[in-house]
Amino acid sequence: MGSTGRVCSGLLVVFLLGLQHSSGFWIVNVVFPPDAKVRVPMKSTPPLIIVPGNLGNRLEAKIDKPELVHWLCYKKTEHWFPLWIDLNMFMPIGVDCWIDNIRLVYNRTSRRSSNSPGVQVRVPGFGQTYTIEFLDYNKLAGYFHTMVQHLVNLGYTRNETVRGAPYDWRLTPNENEEYLAQLQELVEEMYAEYQQPIYLLAHSMGCHYVLYFLNHQPQAWKDKYIRGFISLGAPWGGAAKVLRVLASGENDGIPMLSNIKIREEQRMTTTNPWMLPSETVWPKDHVFISTPTFNYTNQDYQRFFRDTSYENGWHMWEDTKNLTGQLHPPGVEVWCMYGVGLPTAVTNIYDQEFPNADPVDFVYADGDDTVDSFSMSQCKRWVGQQEKPVHVTEFRGLTHLDIVLNDHVLNQIQRILESEAEVPKEVDVRPGAK
Repeated sequence: MGSTGRVCSGLLVVFLLGLQHSSGFWIVNVVFPPDAKVRVPMKSTPPLIIVPGNLGNRLEAKIDKPELVHWLCYKKTEHWFPLWIDLNMFMPIGVDCWIDNIRLVYNRTSRRSSNSPGVQVRVPGFGQTYTIEFLDYNKLAGYFHTMVQHLVNLGYTRNETVRGAPYDWRLTPNENEEYLAQLQELVEEMYAEYQQPIYLLAHSMGCHYVLYFLNHQPQAWKDKYIRGFISLGAPWGGAAKVLRVLASGENDGIPMLSNIKIREEQRMTTTNPWMLPSETVWPKDHVFISTPTFNYTNQDYQRFFRDTSYENGWHMWEDTKNLTGQLHPPGVEVWCMYGVGLPTAVTNIYDQEFPNADPVDFVYADGDDTVDSFSMSQCKRWVGQQEKPVHVTEFRGLTHLDIVLNDHVLNQIQRILESEAEVPKEVDVRPGAK
């Protein structure tokens, strides 16, 4: 690696160490992720596919742009380069270049999104695990690495018996038809190779992707190809945090980015409006945004988008609210796991500077510090709605991100894969708990 590469790696380390102190960041909370412990190999390794959450896999881009947002931005590249995670996004000028490269252009007439003019975006490594284990090429920003290594220690083989299904997380599944077809092909390919049905495991927003996928498969297909669905920290009823993200932005503790600046990018994906708190789950009078002039509930989304000068958001939400909003049961055996026992904001309180300043206060409820337990517990409604069993385990004291690497969770996933019938209803992971 040359001197420039060493400097970039050093800057990335500094950035990631800063993120480690941010409890709210959706994905990149682990620098040098913990090693998985040595395990006694399992007698069998039923095939497993992992679907990541929002921001949960790498994206790459190639550009040939008609115009630039800043003269320091690259106009054309001959090769694919990292778009997520891209070091340039954390530089004062680079963030403008990055936002222009990663943004989507939403068309209200076609109800479809496209890349920024002159930008091609691809998802590397479909069917492989590297793109979800680490989000950067220096292998510093860990995500599913600890879990995958845990599975390898049990006898799994990367890219064979355990595989990743990364996707363009900027897009909702109704605009990601090619990905859903790839996922179906991957399931059928692994079934043909190992002659047994597949486990699907997903985290956070990825759980909604899996639910959408399963809801669009015939029951006979699911009975043949899917052994079960393991969901981790799923915001089944949506997430109150999304309203803050869309209103005033959320840099999740990244010191180089202002909330208002990162709001530009956060408003350009269709997946953020998709994750708004559901009308069918939340009480109609619950206030998610409180300001001196108006209190916004899930009945006021059109006014919310108008008042925040983000009217495209209303159309995006109209397009996506029913994709998984009704929470139709998946029709396969489910293991629903999530964290509880941590204060989680469910109301954002602003002063007269709304929406161009941070909230001044919050109202908290129980949750995993990112998603509230009321939303995550909505999987319980499937009990009795489908013939297949639904198992629910709450992990007391476990954060939204740590659920993918916590020993208690990894051990429970192992028991599920070993077809142990009983799973606990609650596990206390707090220090000193027995």
